[in-house]
Amino acid sequence: MPDFPLAYISFDIVPAPKGAAVHIEAFTGAIANQFGPLHLVSVSPTPEEILSHQRWPGVYHTALPALGKTLLDRVLSFRRQLDQWLRNKRFQAIHVRSIYEGFPIAQRKQELCDRLILEINGLPSIELKYRYPRVAEDSELMHKLLAQEALCLSQADQVITPSGVTKAFLVQQGVPADKIAVIPNGVDLSVFTYRAPRLSPDLQPLKMLYFGTLSAWQGVDLAIEALDLYCRDFPAVLTILGPARPQQLRSLLKLIRRLGQQDRVQILAPVNQAQLVQQMHNADVIVAPLKANDRNCIQGCCPLKILEGMASGTPVVTSDLDVVHALGRQNIHLLMGRPGSAKAIKDNLLLLRANPDLRLQLSQGARSYIERFYTWEKSNQDLIRVYKRLGIHKVTKNISPTL
Repeated sequence: MPDFPLAYISFDIVPAPKGAAVHIEAFTGAIANQFGPLHLVSVSPTPEEILSHQRWPGVYHTALPALGKTLLDRVLSFRRQLDQWLRNKRFQAIHVRSIYEGFPIAQRKQELCDRLILEINGLPSIELKYRYPRVAEDSELMHKLLAQEALCLSQADQVITPSGVTKAFLVQQGVPADKIAVIPNGVDLSVFTYRAPRLSPDLQPLKMLYFGTLSAWQGVDLAIEALDLYCRDFPAVLTILGPARPQQLRSLLKLIRRLGQQDRVQILAPVNQAQLVQQMHNADVIVAPLKANDRNCIQGCCPLKILEGMASGTPVVTSDLDVVHALGRQNIHLLMGRPGSAKAIKDNLLLLRANPDLRLQLSQGARSYIERFYTWEKSNQDLIRVYKRLGIHKVTKNISPTL
């Protein structure tokens, strides 16, 4: 019998205004509610460790520092701290979200836990080059990343991914299909409330909204270019909400200045969910112009911004990709256009402008679809079934929150 119950470990900051943090809160809350107390270990937002305390019911949260100038430095720093935290502990199950925290656990699986559960939301061998372009040219680093991914996948008793595209990719890499469970992201409908779209015929000016990270694969630059094209005929404004690294911000500001759209674009820091919902309800259209690259098309993803946008009642304009097809149907739940094309986005904006009935149809259809298929309640039920199949049982004994 393990000395300790359940652990959920993630190389992410929690809480935070990012989809990862929303996902972590939903999953850890569901696990604790069903199976008993759970230890959540994440990255500290400060250079200091934040000692264990009850983050939400049944979830005892410890935040470990991840220090250093580069991502690699921070990963190694976090792993050292995690090794100290794991000392003299053994769990019924450990649930990890990536190889960053998962690799050292996979190396010592028999010592640390009965069951190892690995989420694949993204693979560093695919995603890192978008943040650090030289990664793709560093064959030694790439070899290490692939080896660590392979070990984590082989040692995991269960792999969880939010996208069928990701599952297909992992199966191609040799992971048994019956070892992979697809559990999509969900939406908290009590937070992301519904409001019907503005139905005035001219939408003067058109209010566009992008929210989420400003990573290259998200296509924020295409949203800015589409605004420029649309404004040649009709007025519009674009609000961009999300965390940005300095280089990302400089690149977007350069594009905005080059197109002369300084007065029509505002880039704001992330906001809490209640404020985000207000921004969504104030907008006429939410844009999520995902690009057709290996991150979105081969690895796969389940864009939370699209699901939350659909739930809000504001029409969503996005890209014609397989990962989007899984979330809704064209002209019924959302509008999709050719990936990488600012003109395709502009054409869909014009379509919305000219057709109030379509705006209402998309709004109502999307909300109904989310209510049926994409709530955190449904995703959590799927997660609980996975845990039960693994033989994980409810913990009844008390645990110390100071562990």
